[in-house]
Amino acid sequence: MKHLKDFVQAYNKKYRKKEEVYADTIEGLIKRIKAQLLDENFYPSKSLENLFDKLLRRANYPMEVAITGQFSSGKSTFLNALLSKDILPTGITPVTSKVNFINYGSEYKLKVTYKNGAQAYHNIESISSFTDQREDELCDIKYLSIYAPMEILKDISFVDTPGLNSQSFSDTQTTQNVLRDVDGIIWLSLIDNAGKESEAQILKEYMQQFKNKSLCVLNQKDKFSQVDINKTQKYVKEKFSEYFQEVIPISGKQALEARSQQKEILLEDAMHLLAQDFKNDLNEFKGDLSFFEDKFTDYRSEVAKIMDKDRSKDIQDLHESNIQQVLDFIDDVIRPAASNSKKYAIQKDLASICDILILQYQTIFGVYESLSQVMISKENEVLLGFDTIIKTKQDNLSQIYEKLDAILLEVSHEVFIHIKRKTEHRYEEVTEGLLRSKKIHKYDYENFWIDNDSLYKKLFYDEEYIDKKFKKIEKQLKYGEDDIGDAFKKVYAILESAVHTWQEPYELISKQRDIASDIEFSNTRNFASKVYENVLIHYHSAIEGNISAFKKKFAYLNGVLTLSYKQLINASILHFETSFYKQALAYEKDPNNISLNMPYEEDIYARLKVDFSFSKIEVYLNSRRNYLYKIVHIAKEEYLHINEEKISYIEGKKELYKDKIKRIKEIKNSI
Repeated sequence: MKHLKDFVQAYNKKYRKKEEVYADTIEGLIKRIKAQLLDENFYPSKSLENLFDKLLRRANYPMEVAITGQFSSGKSTFLNALLSKDILPTGITPVTSKVNFINYGSEYKLKVTYKNGAQAYHNIESISSFTDQREDELCDIKYLSIYAPMEILKDISFVDTPGLNSQSFSDTQTTQNVLRDVDGIIWLSLIDNAGKESEAQILKEYMQQFKNKSLCVLNQKDKFSQVDINKTQKYVKEKFSEYFQEVIPISGKQALEARSQQKEILLEDAMHLLAQDFKNDLNEFKGDLSFFEDKFTDYRSEVAKIMDKDRSKDIQDLHESNIQQVLDFIDDVIRPAASNSKKYAIQKDLASICDILILQYQTIFGVYESLSQVMISKENEVLLGFDTIIKTKQDNLSQIYEKLDAILLEVSHEVFIHIKRKTEHRYEEVTEGLLRSKKIHKYDYENFWIDNDSLYKKLFYDEEYIDKKFKKIEKQLKYGEDDIGDAFKKVYAILESAVHTWQEPYELISKQRDIASDIEFSNTRNFASKVYENVLIHYHSAIEGNISAFKKKFAYLNGVLTLSYKQLINASILHFETSFYKQALAYEKDPNNISLNMPYEEDIYARLKVDFSFSKIEVYLNSRRNYLYKIVHIAKEEYLHINEEKISYIEGKKELYKDKIKRIKEIKNSI
């Protein structure tokens, strides 16, 4: 019993698929659609699988918030404040000359991506040498990626831009592209510059279409009174209402100082430093863990200092900096919009994937549909071609029949004129006189005989009179046989030519999109390249069978008419010679009741037709339903049967892809 239970469990594990339940999230949607479209019945491509992996990474990718504005507005300081760490270089000159993507990473590092596609990694401390607009050698850099082990970066990736008034036109274009693609935009402006005409022009040129995801931050509020701050905030809200959802005054300096001193940030830095030191020391590990104990003791001491630190001023600075309002805007406005936007975009991409796959299968469906139409459209033409064989070739067969008939008439005439009369004697016992004596009397009578020597000489020897005529029929039979065979081949060529015309473009058919199935298109190309083996061979074999059947009858006729005609004529002559002999015997026995008759020419002709089996020849060559008619009739029936089978076979192929199209449409509708 235990073995049976183990067997059932093993069977279920291998062959019974568990119905997976997908979470009601965008990630769950991607996984469900991925599982459905990567079903082995669709023969999915590796590119399709990779695309789903990208969509899953995209679904889990943090939202992106771009920091932009005019130069010297404190973008780097503000971003450092959001990160709670002084990472980006700051200065009074337009320092940031390249787009910086700030992402989560297990350790601090800098990746430089060049315009030629090359990448290089550097220490985070060297970032200033790659961002300063004053460095001319940086023109080959495309963008920078900064990685940092910060909790905030698990949810948000920040993009630091050169600004929309950068010295480089290409960098300004890059910033434009970033603003279009990111989830949220924070426009940073100095309070004392806010609302100026130069800024208004830039906003009008670059920011009009981004209001639904944009926040205006007025920096350096710590330098102004609350009255001035409120006045400027109100003015900017009114003047730039078409560009921003909200305007928030902040102090990037206060925010950075306060956030960098938060207990959570300090503890995070201390833990990261401990982990980094431990990792470095492991490279020289010799079995003694004392180094870790010392490091851990220092870490505990640092943690104690952090926990005992008076944070009242930091809390006050943080509150006054207004940075929390920025973070709240990101959470309350940008994040929901980003989530909805990402969901919509991914749903749109999933639907687009379905559309591409549907188009793929519609293309393949069209391949088989066009072949089916070729075979349907050529049906009447092929049937007409068969009928044309009878109409155009029957005359030749009738001519052969008529010529053969004429030969038999000539032979019967020659036989008739070579029938001679000869005197024969018969003896009869008679009683004469009163004494009734018996005597034998001799009586003469005329019988018939055939002058064979003269007849054969006339028919076969001197001028080969009959031989020549039969040889002409032999040639005509051979010509007729070949001609009719060619006619059948031409009927097949009607379909063959149309199918080959169909075949030519589809032997090279290939997918137009990477995610389409390589196997499906390979199978379609293979089907097209082997259309003879898949389709035409059955028509070809049937036609060859029709030709072979007709040739067999022609072989019979040829044997009868060209190889045995002498024997058949001789048999007819022998028949009459035997008849004359039997007639004479019967006459001699009973001369009073038996008469001696010479056959008419028609009788000889009739006998020749019997010996030549002329009734069969007439059926083969000249009857209303002669053998050509029968062969063509059989050929048409075979063709219709094969055509029905092959169209059904192709329709089965079409149904296969029609079903796949239906399934993908259902998947699309479920998105």
